[in-house]
Amino acid sequence: MEVINYSEFRQSLKAHLDNVTDNHDTLIVPRGEDKGVVIISLVEWNSIQETLHLMRSDKNRARLTEALNRADEGISEDHQLID
Repeated sequence: MEVINYSEFRQSLKAHLDNVTDNHDTLIVPRGEDKGVVIISLVEWNSIQETLHLMRSDKNRARLTEALNRADEGISEDHQLID
């Protein structure tokens, strides 16, 4: 995460945007009290939106949490692929 002022951001706009998209970095540009902006890549934005969608349902959130717990414990199941 990088924090830069507006003037620096404007002077090197392309370089900063390239860094955000190429390195999945987060850029914060303060613009006064509670008026700053956060710049993230579209890939990061889409990932956040997908996570929010998947976690919206209590049932789905519980199912995903249980699956992560099983994976952390090394518990897995083998299944045959359907042709």
